[in-house]
Amino acid sequence: MRTGPQQWFFDTWSAFYDLAPVQWATYWPVHDAIVAALRGRDATRILDVGCGTGQLSARLARERPQARITGCDFSAGMLRHAAARTDAVGWVRGDACGLPFRDRSFDAVVSTEAFHWFPDQQRAADELFRVVAPGGVALVALVNTPARFVADGIHAASRLAGEPFRWPTSADMRALFENAGFAVSAQTRIFRLPGGLLLPPVLTCAVRPAGSRHQPATDHPPPLGGYRH
Repeated sequence: MRTGPQQWFFDTWSAFYDLAPVQWATYWPVHDAIVAALRGRDATRILDVGCGTGQLSARLARERPQARITGCDFSAGMLRHAAARTDAVGWVRGDACGLPFRDRSFDAVVSTEAFHWFPDQQRAADELFRVVAPGGVALVALVNTPARFVADGIHAASRLAGEPFRWPTSADMRALFENAGFAVSAQTRIFRLPGGLLLPPVLTCAVRPAGSRHQPATDHPPPLGGYRH
């Protein structure tokens, strides 16, 4: 049973997601950091987990026309907007805690301002590891809180509001991805306004070591269906 936020919340938010002030203040700085981190990497199969309305996925498709870009989101409402944006991306409805993709399917997996919504963050990190090929990279950007007690307080407040999420600390993110099998190569703060000085987003860069092996779980939920590539 899913214990995270409900689909209707994201379906409703999708109506406002693409407003220019929202994108400028929240998402574009993080997208810029992801695009910069991918430069110089020979990634021709890229998955955007929690792709929302597809802003980053579409940008990657424009900048890497030879690559196969796949956007995956839990919300059908978000994906309706994404599918209307471009047909250069494969849009898939799925859960980050049980991704509907084969092992080692992608050279890079990216996720921006979505990881805090995943109800089981360790399982989500495990899933990113499973679908990334050896030598591939996971680039995950979201707010990192300065201390565990801050993360716990915000999480408790979000539960009371009925849409639970958890902003981890940078140390938590490192531990989650190292537990999954990644080698964390960098964690970089991203500047943005407003609020970016007190609660800055951090880009965690995690590499799946070449030659690593992974035994996939056998109890992952099936794909949610909807838009498929």
